Order: sequence, then C-alpha cells, then structure tokens
Amino acid sequence: MRQSVFSTGEGTRIFPDVEACIDCGGCYVACKRTWDVPRDDQRISISTMLEGQMAQPPENNPNSGTAMSEGQDPGETSIPMQCYHCDNAPCVSVCPTDSLFKNPDNEFVEVRDDLCIGCQYCLSGCPFGAPQFPESDDGGAQIAGNGGVMDKCTMCEERQLETGKGPACAEECATDAILVGTADQISEELDRRGEASFFNEAALEIIFGEEDARVFDR
Repeated sequence: MRQSVFSTGEGTRIFPDVEACIDCGGCYVACKRTWDVPRDDQRISISTMLEGQMAQPPENNPNSGTAMSEGQDPGETSIPMQCYHCDNAPCVSVCPTDSLFKNPDNEFVEVRDDLCIGCQYCLSGCPFGAPQFPESDDGGAQIAGNGGVMDKCTMCEERQLETGKGPACAEECATDAILVGTADQISEELDRRGEASFFNEAALEIIFGEEDARVFDR
C-alpha cells in the first residue's frame, strides 16, 4: 500500500477520508491505548450518518464525498470525528476564559487546564463534537460551569515532540482513512484516490481557513 499523507508539525491537520473508513474502531483503540483514556471516555469517535440507508442513486454509496459535494444523497457513511485543530476554531472563539487557544508554534488547538471552568461553551461551538468532559456533572454542568476540565484530541503533540511520530489514530488506521498533513497534501491525496472531501465549503473553511480550503476545489 502506498504511504498515505502522514505529516507532522506546524500547519498540519487531521482529516478523514470517509470512503476509506470501515468503522473498525482501530483509531478509537489506538487513542485510548496511547493516552490511557478511561474506559468510558474517548477523544475520537466514529459517527455514522444515514445509518442503514442506501444512497440515491445507489452508485453514490462508495462515493459519498463526491455525492455530498454535488448535493446528492451519500447513503450510510462512517466519519472519524475528533478535533481537527481548525484554522478558524469556533471553540477558541467562544471560550470565555481563553482556556482554548491556537498554539502559535504548531497551530494546534490546545487547552489550558487551569483556566477551564467546564462551562461547555466549546462543546456548543464545535461543529464536530470534539470537546469531551470526562468529569462532568450532567445535572448542572451547563448552568453552573461545573462540567469538569475539557478533554479532546491533542494531535499527539507530546508524542510528536518526544518521538517524532504522528497521531496514533492515523498511524494505526488499517485503511489509511485518517490523513494528517497540510491542506495541499490532503487534497492531493484525496485527488489521487479519486475522492472528494465529505465536508462542505463552510466546514472546510473552518478547518483549513478560507484560502487553504480552496485547494479542495479540484
């Protein structure tokens, strides 16, 4: 198998290839094992859209990204969902305590644990459901700000710094469904695979920024 996009460092993003995802859960397990995430918590999930539905027309089933880009029905689609370390991160813009920020050195979205008050505004702002609150008090968390410290994908930053390895989820994905790279690298890889991005223009601009999102208009 040709080596997929797997870059590290400044300006890189995590991005899913939904055609390659087989919902095996390998990314989920790799993340948990690497970071010792508790059994009932998670930093990555696989969302299934239109579960059990056949695409219309049926030939869209293995081409869900193209179908979405053309406004057609993609049918059942599995999407690895996690923090994509967005260029225009909504979570950062709505955080009232500046707990969330874009690290200027690597452009990853990071959390200052000592400033997070557990208000969960980031959860309401993120369109990808990335923020998690493992120690949340479900009863009054959204009112009293006792949702616990937010937790999410860290882009395996510590692993990158210490070993030079990229995100564990991407490294262990059996089908190369999780791409890590710049907008150009990811776009070129999808193009090489004959696929289109599953996300619409608005989502691409959130993740990559308005200018870099244009490279997906191939």
